[in-house]
Amino acid sequence: MREVAITRTEWLQVCKRSDLVANSGVCALVGSRQIALFFLPEQEPQLYAIDNWDPIAKAGVIGRGLIAEIDGAMTVASPLYKQHYRLTDGQCLEEAEITLATFPIAFDGDDVLIQVD
Repeated sequence: MREVAITRTEWLQVCKRSDLVANSGVCALVGSRQIALFFLPEQEPQLYAIDNWDPIAKAGVIGRGLIAEIDGAMTVASPLYKQHYRLTDGQCLEEAEITLATFPIAFDGDDVLIQVD
């Protein structure tokens, strides 16, 4: 597989809207990085992109986590040890020193675009 050199200002198409699963996560490989994409059609914003790597479980599983609203913030719970990460900024609610990377993501028609560094 060819790795793509990416700059911060570059938007990349990662998938189509039809590839997303409503109220759930899917994973995309961007360069060599696994990113979990969450599509919440009843929320604003509708799209979130967060690192798929769970640093506590040491596994790429965040995209399989359960979505929940906690204290007004949309979160994903790691499927292994159940830590909750805010989708907006990646902050772990149970362990303040842990934050997952988040990425700008948007629809362009039916294309899903993401910015990564």
